[in-house]
Amino acid sequence: MSRLYMKQQVFSLVDKFTVKNEYEEDCYRVHSDFITLGGKKLHIEDASGNEVAMVQQKLLSFRPRFFVYVDGVEVAEIVKRISFFKASYYVDGPGWEVIGSVMDHDYTISDGRYDIVDLHKAWLSWGDSYEIDIADGIDEVMALAVVLAIDCVQADQDSSTMMAGMP
Repeated sequence: MSRLYMKQQVFSLVDKFTVKNEYEEDCYRVHSDFITLGGKKLHIEDASGNEVAMVQQKLLSFRPRFFVYVDGVEVAEIVKRISFFKASYYVDGPGWEVIGSVMDHDYTISDGRYDIVDLHKAWLSWGDSYEIDIADGIDEVMALAVVLAIDCVQADQDSSTMMAGMP
């Protein structure tokens, strides 16, 4: 199993943060485009600065959708299902299901037989900090990109809710 730690910056106009391994070494850098016409885009780079994956929002969709590209090839589509009681996600491509509380940032991604990813949020920290456990044999970059896509959907949902409540 590999373990990654992600801490997003607070009060940043552009998402930009580093993902570390269990030895506190920088593994990945994540940054978003400041303004894009095609929806939100997150770029994932390895420690050498090479882009290894991209997460892109699909605009003009009834439900929130994000696509994951690894080495320029679409490998997954994250679809938020319609649900009245809790957020439910499906990862088309690898056939993964999200189980648990996405809103609380405490969930598991499963393939129906095995747990693929466990994500837990550290509550007593400045900014959003996450611990991500990835099962052996699972593509670490793809797993990280799927987690980031789910976080984007949830962040968009949270900001829409806040905007709707403003006078």
